[in-house]
Amino acid sequence: MTKPISPPRVETGVQGLDIILEGGLPRGRLYLIEGNPGSGKTSLALQFLLTGRAQGEKVLLISLSETAEEMQSFAASHGWSLQGLDILDLSDMAKVIGEKGRQSVFHSSEIELVDAINLVRQAIADLGPSRIVIDSLSEFRHLAGDDAVYRLNMDALKPHLVAQDCTVVMVDTLVAPDRFALHTMVHGVISLNYTTPDVGPFRRQLCVQKIRGVKFRDGMHDFELLTGKVAVYPRLVTARPPTRRTFTQLASGISELDGLLGGGLDIGTSTLVLGPAGSGKSTIQAQFVDAALKRGEKVVMFLFDEHISSMLARSEGIGLDFDPAVSDGRLSILTIDPMELSPGKFAHLVQMAVGDGATMVVIDSLSGYMTSMGHGLHLTLQIRNLLSYLAERRVTTIMSSALPGLLNVAGSHDDTISFIADNVILLRYYEHMGEVRRAISIFKRRMGRNERTIRDVEISASGLVIGPPMTGLRGILGGAPIHVSEHGT
Repeated sequence: MTKPISPPRVETGVQGLDIILEGGLPRGRLYLIEGNPGSGKTSLALQFLLTGRAQGEKVLLISLSETAEEMQSFAASHGWSLQGLDILDLSDMAKVIGEKGRQSVFHSSEIELVDAINLVRQAIADLGPSRIVIDSLSEFRHLAGDDAVYRLNMDALKPHLVAQDCTVVMVDTLVAPDRFALHTMVHGVISLNYTTPDVGPFRRQLCVQKIRGVKFRDGMHDFELLTGKVAVYPRLVTARPPTRRTFTQLASGISELDGLLGGGLDIGTSTLVLGPAGSGKSTIQAQFVDAALKRGEKVVMFLFDEHISSMLARSEGIGLDFDPAVSDGRLSILTIDPMELSPGKFAHLVQMAVGDGATMVVIDSLSGYMTSMGHGLHLTLQIRNLLSYLAERRVTTIMSSALPGLLNVAGSHDDTISFIADNVILLRYYEHMGEVRRAISIFKRRMGRNERTIRDVEISASGLVIGPPMTGLRGILGGAPIHVSEHGT
């Protein structure tokens, strides 16, 4: 069997896109970037050109829809300078071709299209660029008027575009299904789109539809338009080959809690702490964080529902001082605004933390994250994929999720959240002797056995205090327990 040959690549300058393309665009070919107005096509194309300029290449921008001054103003909004780029301004064809467009034998648009293509050919021959951007082809299509005329002229232009090993990126708006598109003529297609949620900013996604002859990471990838760059967040792929894993238990530092868990949490597993508001979910997470820091691990916490200052103050109130660990970098705490976050960007932040050495990831809370993103199957699958990625790298994950109400019936939570976790710690409120108290139990443990009892739990200035198994009460998880005798009556 012949070994596949990988062609030389041209970096786009967009780090995430180059990862998706496994190194960049194959050199000397023709590519199409398509999308609706405002989707980020021009920003991506300009970053491709500026990357070539930074590498000392000769680059050419052919502007069909905006003047050179307008393109320079657009670039300046990103903090970019177009100095050193050759710009062919064809935005005003009547001005470019002059009197030739005034004759009456042919339609003026036919003359403009032919002359525009000839000007493009001449500029390529004179400058010899290694990178070209044409923005945008919709102007060529408008001048052609007819799909057959448009395709005929583009077929004639193609050999000149890829001459001398030149890599060309053409920008185009999405066309109706019944109109001619360039997909069959080009070597690769990158599609950009965005959605407009009811609340929050646009959610942008990128898809590489095809790149001939090479592998790439398919599917939808989130991206952002930031000042000075296009940031692409590749879809998370868990592709490591399966290996036999050994499970080492991580203690919480509270013997009763570790006893409930059958010794502690296993390295590389995911744990979901479920309970109503104020039941102690964040406190349990903080306890595991403290134990990890004492073992010398590096921890990252993502806070969706709380500010860093309140989290540190609350932890200090139960005897956990995280300030030294924050100061020396062993503990990173990130406050997340879920309205400004896409699933892809969150996965990117987690990957960066793992790459920086984090062995424990805390998400507080999953409820805030999912409420912002929407309770869809795709989101649940993305979270599951993220947990698989962390498990492959032996990173322990602890998440919290809120249950509605205070004394709701056990098991009424959303099963789409709990089934993806290896362990589920359940916190409940119950009423006993005129007092509202807390109970803790292990609802699920995938790796090994756990204690099946229910224990009372208190939160004090000294931390979590977990009592002995409550064997004399029945109906605790229902919120209103009753006493039972040794004979069950």
